Order: sequence, then structure tokens, then C-alpha cells
Amino acid sequence: MSDNGRETRVLSAVASLVDSLLDDFDVVDLLTELTERCAELLDIASAGFLLADPLKRLHLLAATSERTRELEVFQLQADEGPCIECYRTGDPVLVADLGAQADRWPRFVPAAVEAGFASVHAVPMRAAGSVLGALGLFDTRPGELTEADRLVGQTLAHIACVAVLQEHPPTPTTVVSPLRSAIVGRVIVEQAKGFVGEVLGVSMDEAFRLIRTYSRTRGEHLTDVARQLIRDRHTRPGVIRALTELAHSQR
Repeated sequence: MSDNGRETRVLSAVASLVDSLLDDFDVVDLLTELTERCAELLDIASAGFLLADPLKRLHLLAATSERTRELEVFQLQADEGPCIECYRTGDPVLVADLGAQADRWPRFVPAAVEAGFASVHAVPMRAAGSVLGALGLFDTRPGELTEADRLVGQTLAHIACVAVLQEHPPTPTTVVSPLRSAIVGRVIVEQAKGFVGEVLGVSMDEAFRLIRTYSRTRGEHLTDVARQLIRDRHTRPGVIRALTELAHSQR
């Protein structure tokens, strides 16, 4: 694809995401869309966002796929990997060939390779002079991240920061509440995804897709639908019925 063609796609994606920020949006849903845009624009397999809580503990906030989610969670548990290093140093971490980094990350590299990934890059999420997290970029092929690719990834990471901090000005004294809110929202979505997966007998990826499609069709926030599934026994049966019908209609 020509440079002009790619530039048009990037600008279109940024304009669409900024439009979402100016409307009523759900942060978990928007960040999931951001990971999807990353994969599309950078021609990589998947992407994931890690966000730090007020105690500087990283949490998974969004991922393109369940495979990526599991690897990001493993990275957190192992306390090593490109996203961890990116968050701690505040600098991009670019790894074109994971197989050559086994000494650097002895636990993460075998897990990533086993999951089918050959290259991983990470760019920091920054706001108010602080590093809030990291955007991980995963591919099944080895390869460098060009300067243009890194700029696209960094731009999407900036948009993610704006999304997380939308309710408050981005100053060091006001980032705590939105960070906590975003992380709690992701936890609720994960719980709902597991619940729907078990009840309907579908994969975690499919469960998330169903919940997300249902919320968008009804014009409801993803996290609000997740709360109904987890916390509201009165509305839960109706949502489950709708998700079951949605799953059957798409087979």
C-alpha cells in the first residue's frame, strides 16, 4: 500500500477515535477498539494495553484477543517482558526477534513463542509527566517497527491516555480516580465474559464479542452490560436470553 493510502487510513482511524472521545463512550470498549486499530494499521497480529493503578501495579485493560490477554497476564505474573520494561523505563522497547531475547526475559520469551508470537514491541502511555502504562504490539512474524509504525503506535497510546483521563484534567493530583475506575471496569468485563462463556458454552473471545455486540446494538456501555450480568439478578436473565439469541443468529 502507498504511503498516502496508509496515511489516509491512520488519519481516518484517529478521527473516528477522537469522535468517540467527544461522545458518550465506554473506556474498556474504546480501548479494545484501539487495540484492533493498532493491529490493522500496523499489520500485526494483536495488541494490548497495560495500565498502572495508583500503587503502580500494572493491570490488563484491553487486548485484541484472548491469546494476547493470556500472554499479557503472564507477563504481569512473571514480572518481566517488554511491556513491563517499557512502563518502568518510560521508553519504547522494540524487539524484532523474540527468540534472541531468552536471556533478557527467561520466563516471558518461551511463553510468547509458545503462544505463536515472534516479535513484540511496547510504547509507553504518558500523561501529566507520568507513565500510566504501556501499549504492547504483538506479531507472529519477526520484524522491526519502523519510525512511522512507532509514531502510529504512540499516537494511539496517547488517545488511550485521553480516554482513561477523560473525566478529569490530566494532572498528577487527578489521575487516581479515572485510573481506578478504568481498572475496575475491566475487571467487571472479565467477570462477565467468564460468566457468559460458561453459561453459553462458548470461548472467551466469543463471549466478549457477544457482550460487546449486544451493548453496541442497544446503545449501552459495555461495562454497564457487564454489571447487569454480574450484579443484577433481575436483569441478568433477559440479557442472557438476548445473548443466546444473538449467538444462534450468527451461527
